[in-house]
Amino acid sequence: MLVICFALALTALTVFFDNWIADQNNPNTDPESVKLADGSLQVVLLRNRQGHYVSTGTINGKPVTFLLDTGATDVAVPAGIAKKLDLKHGARAQVITAAGVVPVFSTTINQLTLGHILLDSVSASITPSMGGETILLGMSALKQIEFTQRGDTLTLRQRGSKKQ
Repeated sequence: MLVICFALALTALTVFFDNWIADQNNPNTDPESVKLADGSLQVVLLRNRQGHYVSTGTINGKPVTFLLDTGATDVAVPAGIAKKLDLKHGARAQVITAAGVVPVFSTTINQLTLGHILLDSVSASITPSMGGETILLGMSALKQIEFTQRGDTLTLRQRGSKKQ
C-alpha cells in the first residue's frame, strides 16, 4: 500500500512540475483578448523566464506555438510543422539568418490567429533547417498589428477588427 501511495505521489508531482515548466516557457497558452470601445482587439502577452514572448495560436485552425521575433522578415515555419499544417511549398530561396545562409520555401498562411486577432494571407517561409515545434512569428504578420512592450508585457492591438 505504501509503494502505491508513493507511486501516485510521484506521478502527481511529475505532472505538476511538467505543467509548471511548460508554463514557464509559454505563459500565454490561452491569451486573453479584449475588444476595446473603438472596435480594436487587444491581446496582452507575458514575457517568459528567458525574456521571450511565446504564445499559443493557430495556423489554418490548427494549434501552434509562436515565438514573436521582430528580427524575422517572414513567419518562419519548421518543415516538420509545415507538413502537419499542410502548407504548400512555393519558390525556393536563400535567406540570411542568425545561423547563416539557409534555403527556404515560400508559402502563404491562409489564417493565423493569436488570441482573437485574426490575420489573413500571411507571407511565410518553410524552413527545412529549423527544428523544434515553435514557429517564429516574424514581421510579415507583426506589421499588420500594433505592438507595445512595457516591462514584462507585450500588448498587441489590431485596429478596427470585426472579430471578437
